[in-house]
Amino acid sequence: MNQPQARTASIRRVVTAVDEQGRSYVLADGKAPNIFRSPTVPGFGAAQVWATEPGPVSNDGRLDPASVDAEIPMYPELGGTIFRVADFPPDSVYEKAGKDQLFSDIGGDHAREEATHSGNRHFWFHKTDSIDFAVVIEGEIWLLLDEGECRLEAGDVIVQRGTAHAWSNRTDENCRVAFLLFGALPVSTDDTQSELAGQSS
Repeated sequence: MNQPQARTASIRRVVTAVDEQGRSYVLADGKAPNIFRSPTVPGFGAAQVWATEPGPVSNDGRLDPASVDAEIPMYPELGGTIFRVADFPPDSVYEKAGKDQLFSDIGGDHAREEATHSGNRHFWFHKTDSIDFAVVIEGEIWLLLDEGECRLEAGDVIVQRGTAHAWSNRTDENCRVAFLLFGALPVSTDDTQSELAGQSS
């Protein structure tokens, strides 16, 4: 089994800026400094690439909102954003201790508690008040929902709309997924989304 723990959450990040003369340049080029590597699950981790606070977003300045000591939550507040790249090891790597500690380690116990319909179907089930755009970069992963599941591979994209979900890696290789999260209003239980019905294949 391939467990590239040293590579987990290691992402090259290039950040641009504008100098005093109004000319663009590379402000930073190196490994994303704000990383998490699970102390209990080998191969699980994420690089926090960037984040913005709610409200109008400014590109001025040289402040790094994803510096090594920045505290970035599991998902952003309404109107905020988080850009992260996550590495998911095979499900077989998550021992009971890792499963039990996982959401506490990433500050997401409340997100797990919100996934009320999933029961004990999969340890990764959670729910966030965000709309998440995701791209599978490497490997293969399954997206599990309360009803059904789908297999995703490199190049596939996901629009995850604040629903209870889990990520299941059923292979023996790590999977890397890039996420752009936008803080959103909680999902309404009213049946008002009929326009998208029938588009799944």
